[in-house]
Amino acid sequence: MDKPLGLILAGGLARRMGGQPKADVILGGERLLDRCAARLSPQVDDILVNANTPVETSYPVISDSLPSYLGPLAGVLSGLQAAAERGASHIVSVAVDTPFFPCDLVPQLQLAALDSTDGFAVAATPDGVQGAFALWPVTLAPTLQTWLTGGNRKVRDFTSHHGAAIALFPATTPNAFFNINTPDDLTEAARWT
Repeated sequence: MDKPLGLILAGGLARRMGGQPKADVILGGERLLDRCAARLSPQVDDILVNANTPVETSYPVISDSLPSYLGPLAGVLSGLQAAAERGASHIVSVAVDTPFFPCDLVPQLQLAALDSTDGFAVAATPDGVQGAFALWPVTLAPTLQTWLTGGNRKVRDFTSHHGAAIALFPATTPNAFFNINTPDDLTEAARWT
């Protein structure tokens, strides 16, 4: 399987961070967006950033194609639509607020995807499914749009309902999928940088 197109999900409202865009939060002297892009770029063909507010980056920025901030799945939908326009077959999504995600995320997702009928796989740890970290076939875009317009929002529900294969990652310290939702989380993450 070729390298997928990378999608950094940075479109949230960051209410628990006082409204500061998470892409611009500084961890270890580096913006979360830059840290995430550096970790993802060796694993993918190119990177898109999903953001609904202005963000400074050299990567193309796409906003949600559906209104009303419908959550990460809306960002994934926009990524799938943009990938289709570029002729890509898959995207891999990562969350901008999760700075320690595995450096072998994509190959492990691709390996797991061999067990699915359409190349769809999601990351998991012993703690559960990590829904924002998934390999998505572009062909899922219409299904995902119908799911969202039908009022469904939960990533885990979508990945489960649509038979995503599971790429199991081990428990680590720090947790590979530790996400920064609050200032306290940022303080904890700083201990590991």
